[in-house]
Amino acid sequence: MSDPLAAEPAAPSFSPLYQQIKSLILQRLEAGEWKPGEPIPSEMDLATRFRVSQGTVRKAIDELAADNLVVRRQGKGTFVATHAEQHVQYRFLKLVPDNGTPAQEGPAERTIVDCRRLRASAEVARALGLRTGDPVLQVRRVLAYAGTPTILEDLWLPGGPFKGLTAERLDAWHGPMYSLFETEFGVRMVRAEEKIRAVLPDAQQALLLEVTTATPLLSVERVAHTYNDAPMEWRRGLYRTDTHHYRNELG
Repeated sequence: MSDPLAAEPAAPSFSPLYQQIKSLILQRLEAGEWKPGEPIPSEMDLATRFRVSQGTVRKAIDELAADNLVVRRQGKGTFVATHAEQHVQYRFLKLVPDNGTPAQEGPAERTIVDCRRLRASAEVARALGLRTGDPVLQVRRVLAYAGTPTILEDLWLPGGPFKGLTAERLDAWHGPMYSLFETEFGVRMVRAEEKIRAVLPDAQQALLLEVTTATPLLSVERVAHTYNDAPMEWRRGLYRTDTHHYRNELG
């Protein structure tokens, strides 16, 4: 039987061969052939499948690993990355305690303030690549550390992929939210872009974070994407920075 990938459109001829193989592997990841946490075929098997050298496959997988899409495990093989793994749980959370590390601090206490379905405004539709009026899910939650409300988040998710997501399911889930998305809804966040600015909270935001309206907060606006660069979440977070700071490693 012929490989179904043979019928798929090839990458442009000017693209390096390993990039073409990376693209084909990404297509299989997006299609769900290999689920988060599952092993992908060996480099030798993939080389045979795509009719290229093992070195070409290795270079493609090197890039996928650098992009945190797959994880190499010594003596076990290469696995599809998952948000449930300890070393990637804090990949998209850049607020860290002034003393210690996020792992030492442990997970935040989470309170779901609101979870409702509504029609996308023009702003939400633009961020998520939807049409104005399309169904979306809005979630508001507070994250507290050592009993102190530290992060207030508003999330907007496209209604279709997250059908069935409720406040009860969010409350019952004890792992990272992105782990819930990939486990229960088959949506894996692989890339995010953020905008950061200093703001003052409104009255309701100040009440939820237990600060005054004169307290400067860090506003972090994030769009998270799944495979094929499809936007799947728009998130606005307000961060207190009296006991935490925003940390990003460059290079």
